[in-house]
Amino acid sequence: MSAPLPRGSMVTGGPARRPSPITLTGRHVRIGPTDPARDAADLFPEVSGAAAERLFAYLFTGPFADEAALRADFAASSASLTTVPLAIREAASGRTVGRASYMRIEPEHRSIEVGSILFSPQLARTPAATEAMYLMARHAFEDLGYRRYEWKCDALNEPSRAAAIRLGFRFEGIFSKHMIVKGRSRDTAWFAIVEDEWPRVKAALEAWLDPNNFDAAGVQIARLAELRERL
Repeated sequence: MSAPLPRGSMVTGGPARRPSPITLTGRHVRIGPTDPARDAADLFPEVSGAAAERLFAYLFTGPFADEAALRADFAASSASLTTVPLAIREAASGRTVGRASYMRIEPEHRSIEVGSILFSPQLARTPAATEAMYLMARHAFEDLGYRRYEWKCDALNEPSRAAAIRLGFRFEGIFSKHMIVKGRSRDTAWFAIVEDEWPRVKAALEAWLDPNNFDAAGVQIARLAELRERL
């Protein structure tokens, strides 16, 4: 009698829930359904001009010539049947400072991606930016029941790759000539957090976001990678 073939472990439970434009609230940000007119009005002054080329170099759309074009892009993404775009707003002022989407949504496999991330210069590299990514990851794992949370980017996009590693995503490899974006060939770097890794990643994110991790000037005391290594 031949030995049984090696196979993956059995997975119990049904499919994950499909995300909807829900509101997620933290200390710094409130994430919620997009409002094309409001979001474009808030964001356009921050993502146009000299900053535009850098901000949109690796994104599927943009840069935008005017506020109306950005508003139309928000409207098109809001009407999508395959992605769930969310606006990132300051908790105190309600001003839109960025956006991100749930995409490549596969409830039957419990796999989902966070992508199309646009942070204004005011949001990038702040505790609010980290909190936004934490809130979306927590919602995917704990509320919706996903077991795999993905991050993908152009392999040449070093800031995005560094952000993924910092947040706790694990690098899985590069898909060569994966896409053609804005007429250019794109190799795609893949990263993921899986359900077994999430408790440690979550604990580090919460420890980093704790107000006690910042001095009186608002400077971090312990880096996120250091906190993750301690756990």
